[in-house]
Amino acid sequence: MFKSGFVSIIGEPNVGKSTLLNKILGQKVAIVSNKPQTTRNVFSGIFNDKESQIVFMDTPGIHKAKTKLGEYMSSAALATVKSVDLVLFLVNAYDDIKDYNLGILDNLKGIKTPVFMVVNKMDTIEDLPRLESAIETYKNHFPFKGVFGISALKGTNVERLLSDIKKELHEGPQFYPEGEISDRPETFLVQEFIREKILEYTQYEVPHSVMVYLDEFKEKKDIINIMATIVVERKSQKGIIIGKNGRKLKGIGMAARKDIEELLQKHVFLELFVKIEEDWRNREHYLKNFGYRPDQNG
Repeated sequence: MFKSGFVSIIGEPNVGKSTLLNKILGQKVAIVSNKPQTTRNVFSGIFNDKESQIVFMDTPGIHKAKTKLGEYMSSAALATVKSVDLVLFLVNAYDDIKDYNLGILDNLKGIKTPVFMVVNKMDTIEDLPRLESAIETYKNHFPFKGVFGISALKGTNVERLLSDIKKELHEGPQFYPEGEISDRPETFLVQEFIREKILEYTQYEVPHSVMVYLDEFKEKKDIINIMATIVVERKSQKGIIIGKNGRKLKGIGMAARKDIEELLQKHVFLELFVKIEEDWRNREHYLKNFGYRPDQNG
């Protein structure tokens, strides 16, 4: 019997949602960094094997928003839980009980969708009794269908989790052609890979103020020409990204090109530009132009 279904991965920022998705798929499709709120869009990665197709929805970290972009991100994540077959609620193994996490669970009460609690980063744990006490508190707060301890980074127990996910799914069709890895086009993944390198190369307020869009994506016989614009909110941020004599921008471009070539399996010529759009994260016009529409939450 062939099974299929949709699974939403939710949780606060930096709990390893994108890392888990990449580990399940066996390749990089979602960007990862140690900066909070790395994921901004609801993004699906497609798992295929002989007996199933599972569409995993990687979601933005649910957080207390300070901008309109932040409000969109949290609402987009929570909106997925009603339209899927299973929800994975991720928490960090090393964290104590967080009232904010309990608040996320309160938002899930009343939905009919089964929820797995997934305790990530188990490889960091030394005080197991403390963790067991925290898990018990969460279990008393919400009726989870199952609780799993994993390390998404190292892959520990990920196969076991995947096996139990399959058990929750029903017989169904193949929603996407075999070989598809995402519901997003290659151009979206390219933009995200560039943004990931900006997150790696910058700090303080810069990563949260950045947006990337493509001006050109031309595929030729032996090479793909890509021109992309990096949008920031202030002149100082533009200077930080470009760097002295353009060195930082060059480093970002070289690192991004490597990942893009691995994704597209073709040589890439990548050219980057930087422009300023003041306070774009709070301006509806820019949010809509950059794809952050309230009607695209699911």
